[in-house]
Amino acid sequence: LHARQAINIQFTSGTTGSPKGATLSHRNILNNGYFVGASMDLREGDRLCIPVPLYHCFGMVMGNLACITRGATMIYPAPTFDALATLKAIESERCTGLHGVPTMFIAQLEHPEFKSFDLSSLRNGVMAGAPCPEEVMRKLIAHMNLRDITIAYGMTETSPVSFQSSPSSPLDRRVSTVGRVQPHLECKVIDSDGKVVPHGERGELCTRGYSVMLGYWNDAEKTAEAIDADGYMHTGDLATIDAEGYCAIVGRIKDLVIRGGENIYPREIEEFLFKHPLIEDVQVVGVPDEKYGEEVCAWVKLRAGAAMSEAQLREFCRERIAHYKVPRYVRFVEEFPMTVTGKIQKFMIRDAMTREIASTSQPMHRSQG
Repeated sequence: LHARQAINIQFTSGTTGSPKGATLSHRNILNNGYFVGASMDLREGDRLCIPVPLYHCFGMVMGNLACITRGATMIYPAPTFDALATLKAIESERCTGLHGVPTMFIAQLEHPEFKSFDLSSLRNGVMAGAPCPEEVMRKLIAHMNLRDITIAYGMTETSPVSFQSSPSSPLDRRVSTVGRVQPHLECKVIDSDGKVVPHGERGELCTRGYSVMLGYWNDAEKTAEAIDADGYMHTGDLATIDAEGYCAIVGRIKDLVIRGGENIYPREIEEFLFKHPLIEDVQVVGVPDEKYGEEVCAWVKLRAGAAMSEAQLREFCRERIAHYKVPRYVRFVEEFPMTVTGKIQKFMIRDAMTREIASTSQPMHRSQG
């Protein structure tokens, strides 16, 4: 065997459409698993609860290979994710770490039996796979004893992690950024002309190094679109990197809403709405609009037993965020369209709302002002 030989064809999650087959090598995934474990301070003798799928990079690399390379125990709570089974496994197996995407952590925090479990054994873990709301991160530290939990950022095409926070990072950086670039990797943030932007300015995040995939399986054209001539993987994510190297993901390029010439970043609105005590989860997308080009739409999942009107939601927004960022369309939902790995499929939300708006002559839920 050769380190650079392909070991698996890892399909992307399909959050923006059809999954693509990222071809990964031994060198890609074994090194990445090791450095994820090192960044989260995974130690010999630790017991990591892994409720994320093993056919996904999160489970396979950040879970399995992190444990194997660091001498830790792997705990699998159920064949598929189950919030109650996960909580039971943490208590009975005295797990020291816990992995998950935000929707999984939210499901555990909101479970009716949550307060009955002893989670005092927990110390660290990783939240990744989707933008991690700051409020959720703070709750994990306060209510699940995950004082050293880290946030990791990456994509299947980079094996997957390229940025990760550290337990030693200041709390404000741990909850509001995805940390610094991983060892032996390079990064840059570029504008639409491909030029590197100054510290703190938004642009597309690109990464280069051992973790970049060999290419998309049998798709040279898509590979060339993603990996440039200098070997940089273009992530499609909008990010900022400050003077100390901390990276903040501000959204997907494809998710950017342009309303009447104003650039609106859905994640900014999501982070704001997460602060409302009745809101369990929220997803914001842009939908077509004849007058402004695009308008803001929010799908909101309330906490169990909670009630809220559109007027109350907009009143919460009033004078706290710019008027053009207040959602014009609001829908209260029980669930979001998700991949099997627990990631939100925003394109399905956008498509559903576009069809619904087109089917009625009267705009739904129009905000005032």
